Amino acid sequence: MAATIACPTVSTAALSAPHGPLGLGGLRLTRRGRAVLIVLALLVALPLLGLGGRAIASAPGRPVEVTVHTVAPGETLWAFAREISRPGQDVRDVVAELRDLNELRTVALRVGQTILIPKG
Repeated sequence: MAATIACPTVSTAALSAPHGPLGLGGLRLTRRGRAVLIVLALLVALPLLGLGGRAIASAPGRPVEVTVHTVAPGETLWAFAREISRPGQDVRDVVAELRDLNELRTVALRVGQTILIPKG
C-alpha cells in the first residue's frame, strides 16, 4: 500500500526574496536582545569618550636665559651645577635640569663640546 504525503508548495521566489535592506525579513529583537545591544554599544562608546577627556595641554615653559659655553679640559656638569645652584637646592636636581636643557643622555662632557648654561 502506497502512502502519499501532501506537502504545501512553497515557491522558490518566496525563499530567495530578501525582506528589508539587510534581508533579515521578519527578524525582531526581544527585550533582552535590545538590552544586550545597548550594553554592548555602551561598552564600546564609553572608553572612546574617555579618551578625549584625558588630553590636557601643558602650559608653555618659561623662557630661560642661557650662556653658550665650550667645554674645556677638566670641566664637569657637576661643577657647573654647583656654580649655578641656589642655596639649599639639591645639586642632583640642577644636574638633571642641565641634562634636559642640553638633551644629554649622560653627565659625561667632551672637550670642545658646546653646552647651554642658564644664567643665575
